[in-house]
Amino acid sequence: MAPMSLDKKLAILSDAAKYDASCASSGTTRRSSRDGAGLGSTEGSGICHAYAPDGRCISLLKILMTNFCIYDCAYCVNRVSSNVPRARFSVDEVVRLTLEFYRRNYIEGLFLSSGIIRSPDATMADMARIARELRVTHGFRGYIHLKTIPDAAPELIEEAGLHADRLSINVELPTDSSVRTYAPEKDPGRIRRAMADVRLAKEASTERSHTGRRPPRFAPAGQSTQMIVGADGATDATILGNATNLYSAYHLKRVYYSAFSPIPDATAKLPLIRPPLAREHRLYQADWLLRFYGFGLDEITAARPDGNLDLELDPKLAWALAHRGHFPLDVNRAGRAELLRVPGFGTRTVKRILSTRRHRSLRYDDLLRMGAAMARARAFVTALDWTPRALTDSADLRARFAPPPEQLSLF
Repeated sequence: MAPMSLDKKLAILSDAAKYDASCASSGTTRRSSRDGAGLGSTEGSGICHAYAPDGRCISLLKILMTNFCIYDCAYCVNRVSSNVPRARFSVDEVVRLTLEFYRRNYIEGLFLSSGIIRSPDATMADMARIARELRVTHGFRGYIHLKTIPDAAPELIEEAGLHADRLSINVELPTDSSVRTYAPEKDPGRIRRAMADVRLAKEASTERSHTGRRPPRFAPAGQSTQMIVGADGATDATILGNATNLYSAYHLKRVYYSAFSPIPDATAKLPLIRPPLAREHRLYQADWLLRFYGFGLDEITAARPDGNLDLELDPKLAWALAHRGHFPLDVNRAGRAELLRVPGFGTRTVKRILSTRRHRSLRYDDLLRMGAAMARARAFVTALDWTPRALTDSADLRARFAPPPEQLSLF
């Protein structure tokens, strides 16, 4: 067989990486080469950001090291029994591609995942070597995110964390039973132990020794994980409940939700069609409400008896419509926790409201200037010159926000 060109490998392995959602580069420490030493930057000028239509950040060189894999996970297009073109980068090829793409201002860093080839340890060792070569040999100061392998030896994951900004370990599916059904070679308990090891290593890296010296930094941007949505029968309540537990137990920076994509030659256990992307979007919105807006899991998921989120309305608006007795709120008197529950008010808007009203009473136009989405908020608040009157309790209020009916195709 003739050797495969680097361009062909890149085409195959960048396409194979599109199923990894967790590629955002937020949360890292500032690192710049403006002092003349090293190469790259985690943020600032010279970084080219691009976003896919569904909102995923693609400003990193996002590739697999290889799409060969010894595992046979039913939902994975790169499983060992899948009939797809295969390719593999060498360590030097990944390093060279990252440096050359950065010099051309295409990327801000590297997002690297991989299938399992030979063994988890051999694969993780190569990924750690790539990060070490970039950091130590070439002085690369850009962002590096490694999708680590939970079955690898802890010392290899620890080495990777010394050079990468963020590590991620996928929990794969929302429940342990689903993982055992669709990925029997993976152990949910082992995945969680690896996540716990990363958390402990990161916490240890922040503690000074008795001499006052700091240990080497470890994954300064923390760790994340990803769950596939729609491959099994898990409800949104189950998915968000698992995410809440993961945030609490392992101090994750993010849980990413990836809508299942049907794959060729799939098992009959998997659905034939992908879930609507709106479901993935609603999960991200609900995730934000749980983390930053003071909502409880039951409050978000109790609106529907099946445990799923309303696809027509964002979760905060759905909650407000179901609890109209809490509204309207006076923006000049309501507390922070109450204001955060107003549809159309974000955390920054609420902060501006609280700051400004110390000096004067707020009017409708003030809220607009503060960034409030008053098209959604106007039915739920009062201001010095605004009251919704009967709008809050109107029977057709939901219809004002829901998307218009759509004629479906018969073919």
